[in-house]
Amino acid sequence: MKNKNEYAINIKNAEVFLKEKEILHGISWKVKKGEKYFILGSNGSGKTTLVRTILGYIWPKYGAKIEVLGHEYGKVNLHDVRKSIAWVSPFIQKEIEHNTTGVDMVLSGKTGTLGFFRRASEAELDKVKSLLSSLNGLHLANKYMSEMSSGERMKILIARALMTEPKLMIFDEPSVYLDIAEREFFLKIIEDLAKNCEDLTILFISQRIEDILPSFDRGMILKNGKILVEGKRAEVLTSKNLCDAFGVHIDLVQTENGRLWSIVKEI
Repeated sequence: MKNKNEYAINIKNAEVFLKEKEILHGISWKVKKGEKYFILGSNGSGKTTLVRTILGYIWPKYGAKIEVLGHEYGKVNLHDVRKSIAWVSPFIQKEIEHNTTGVDMVLSGKTGTLGFFRRASEAELDKVKSLLSSLNGLHLANKYMSEMSSGERMKILIARALMTEPKLMIFDEPSVYLDIAEREFFLKIIEDLAKNCEDLTILFISQRIEDILPSFDRGMILKNGKILVEGKRAEVLTSKNLCDAFGVHIDLVQTENGRLWSIVKEI
């Protein structure tokens, strides 16, 4: 019998309704601790709803079972669980106060808020400086979030996520607002995390095939709130599966570094 504690995420029969509309249909899905796992899907496929279910912000219909990091939802304090989960998403930016500085935003990772409301210790400030320096973002410490570019804000959000020393890290379409140079910079950061943090479970959510790094060797494709296909990277990322998911004929070209790039033949 397998130990349930080997799974970072264990979801059984999750059906999620929003405004009386069923968004997720009978999702049963597991991710092992330490796995680097991707979730691919078009807009409206259910990616965001699934992430919010993992975070405990949305609850499935009665009869489902949600376990995250060994804790079963409904039997645990969700605030305590979220302290071990880092959620990196450009959509968080909409909730940020414009007068929040970079250093306060990074510090807020310690409390799970979108601002820091107490005096920081010297050790905490040293950690902020170390994280920002590693991301070439030390100059952003005293800059207001409202004055930063999308790429600069993402540096702050990644540093904020790493403040918690998380066990589960969720990158939720992190490159959606980034230009090409900014995207490649952040994908390199994610690649380094995936390679160097063996015990860290990482989910990478995207609608872009080319953003899925070779380090993410297992994943799934969502379509209309259902799992279209799930398994090893090579089994999931095929022209046939992508055609089924996006409704267009897609050829794939693999580069020397293992990245896949999509070519749409016709619409």
